[in-house]
Amino acid sequence: MIRVEGVEKWYGSFQAVHRLDLHVPAGQVFGFLGPNGAGKTTTIRMLSGVLLPTTGRILIGGVDIQQDPVGSKRMVGYIPDRPYLYDKLTAREFLRFVGGMYGVPPDQVEARSERLLEEHDLSHRADELVEAYSHGMKQRLVLSAALLHEPPVLIVDEPMVGLDPHGARRIKDRFRQLAREGRAVFMSTHSLDVAQEVCDRVGILYGGRLVALGTVEELLQGAQGRDLEEVFMTITEEESQARGLPLTGPQNLRGAG
Repeated sequence: MIRVEGVEKWYGSFQAVHRLDLHVPAGQVFGFLGPNGAGKTTTIRMLSGVLLPTTGRILIGGVDIQQDPVGSKRMVGYIPDRPYLYDKLTAREFLRFVGGMYGVPPDQVEARSERLLEEHDLSHRADELVEAYSHGMKQRLVLSAALLHEPPVLIVDEPMVGLDPHGARRIKDRFRQLAREGRAVFMSTHSLDVAQEVCDRVGILYGGRLVALGTVEELLQGAQGRDLEEVFMTITEEESQARGLPLTGPQNLRGAG
């Protein structure tokens, strides 16, 4: 469903993402891990069509994002790390606005909105202004908006930030449900326990390079770790020593993300 082939991203003389090859099939939750500045957000912005790769190509459902940018975007629900909501709209008004942007017929917008608001426990507050919502409610509304046009791919950057345990559990269960429905979920997160619990496969990015890829079980066996946190620390520390780069710091420059 998501295919990345030889993708690189340069900002002038700075290379934020080195050659990246990746495939995320339908029905899978993929976790994208890495320290700050590793290139995760840059990669996600390329997948969602916000940025174009310098070299290589990205296909979403077989559609090349550079050859058919509109068509590829219709196949993606994208939730950035800092989503913007219009606080002076109600939840229903916001979903109508999003539906209009994607060209969803008004009758379908209404039907899908009601279903999503119910699924995400927002129906009872759907006619209140978004400014009155808690952080968790806003996260669920953003997720509703991302799913409104029924995309086969969901791309999410740091979905658990600021959520309480109940809110985090709700989002994790929803991601697993979406995968069971046959969608591909690509999730960047710093929450290694979340990745271990939810993801079918994970990739670890360090210094713009994919340094590990596999199921959690495969990574645990390969690095002889007790959990994903230990594996992550072992792999990134080894890469840091081998390449003479800090675990965080200069990679953060120039929007490497």
